Amino acid sequence: MQIINCVQGTDEWFEYKRGKPSASRYSEIVTSTGEPSKSRVGYLYELAAQRISGIYEESHKSKAMMDGNEREAHSRWRYAMENDVVVEEVGFCLSDCGRFGASPDGLVGDDGQIELKNPIGKTQIKRLRELDSLVSMGYYQQCQGQLLVTKRNWNDFVSCYSGLPLYTIRVEPDHEFLIKLERELVAFCEELDEICEKLGDA
Repeated sequence: MQIINCVQGTDEWFEYKRGKPSASRYSEIVTSTGEPSKSRVGYLYELAAQRISGIYEESHKSKAMMDGNEREAHSRWRYAMENDVVVEEVGFCLSDCGRFGASPDGLVGDDGQIELKNPIGKTQIKRLRELDSLVSMGYYQQCQGQLLVTKRNWNDFVSCYSGLPLYTIRVEPDHEFLIKLERELVAFCEELDEICEKLGDA
């Protein structure tokens, strides 16, 4: 793994991500069972356009998503305090092959990392009361994909809302799923290279 030291959300970070599959979008490549996603082609074309044109078109963010991003620093601090750990912020992490990556919200010691979510209040209550799974919330591929890239032993999925308890799920590598994910990522990147080679020279 190569760590690109940049601040997430900046122009530099977007430039490093441009044209590369990133863990937050792995669900558009593969389903939680390891099969190709129906969204695969759309994401493939999006990345091809980024790579060929040099333009990164950021997807729309709702107000709730922007509010969540603004609360991320507090959530990271709160997780660190409640677990008595140091969380190191990172920019973009590249896989060993350099073709795909991930942006975990922090590294913990030598073994762990975190993925922070900052939902609205009623969503946090639902997660706490119903003990929602990563699959039902739609974050399984992202959390496993981060582990694939960083090669760490665990990933804490942390959902945070001020005044309510943290909802934390410790995710360990699902090796069977990771084999399928890596296979689909390699195939995806090869097809992406082929499209860019043909259209980039057109």
